[in-house]
Amino acid sequence: MRIPSSTIGTFFVAAALSVTLAALVYPSMLGVQNASSNPVRVIATTPYGPLTEADRNFVVFVRSAGLWEYPSGQLALKKGTTQAVRTAGQHLVIGHAALDASCRRIAPLLGVTLPNQPTPQQQGFLNTLTSDTGKNFDTDLANILRVTHGSIFNTIAKIRSTTENTLVRQLADQANDVVLDHITQMEKTGLVNFDQVNVQETAPPKLPAAQVTPPVPPAGQPPVVLTPPPGVPTDGVPVGPPVGPTASPTAG
Repeated sequence: MRIPSSTIGTFFVAAALSVTLAALVYPSMLGVQNASSNPVRVIATTPYGPLTEADRNFVVFVRSAGLWEYPSGQLALKKGTTQAVRTAGQHLVIGHAALDASCRRIAPLLGVTLPNQPTPQQQGFLNTLTSDTGKNFDTDLANILRVTHGSIFNTIAKIRSTTENTLVRQLADQANDVVLDHITQMEKTGLVNFDQVNVQETAPPKLPAAQVTPPVPPAGQPPVVLTPPPGVPTDGVPVGPPVGPTASPTAG
């Protein structure tokens, strides 16, 4: 399947998502004034285990991903020209609403500040999908979101295998289930150009940190809440295991 050059150009922007975790810095979080580039540096001690920079960045990233992928799913429900694309939209809104609830639940327990806006790069993805129509929308949705979900999939595994924080570990378990489901839904559209997607996931361009870092919200600003739209069925949509404190915070 041949993909328009405009879509291929979008891939090059989308693929930079794989460097997002390395670039995410929230220096105002947890009183950190000079964030280091060492992802294993412990930045807080919590009842649920040590919190590293990579742990914090992962929680922030899951939240910021939902801030653009959830509305992308809403667009798919309205603009998708095939049932497969509309079904993908259903899975996006339900899955990211579940992940968002988990992020909002554990962030105060870990002392992590959550963004209320996506990164400039992610907003660019959403702008593209907002302006798209017809088959162009279907193709861009399937390929952009296949790249972004594929890029984060390996990072989820790394966080899950290395974190000592039980809440971050739970979030990684949930994200693994949801992201794998979303990858599968994009592939079920029949529109994914695997050759191009693989190129973008393995050799992504690098963007300035400002493009892949979500803005820090003003102090006291209430969090944006993502909830399943009324009338969108949730049956059969994987949302992963529940995330939250257990009776033994540091066990498991």
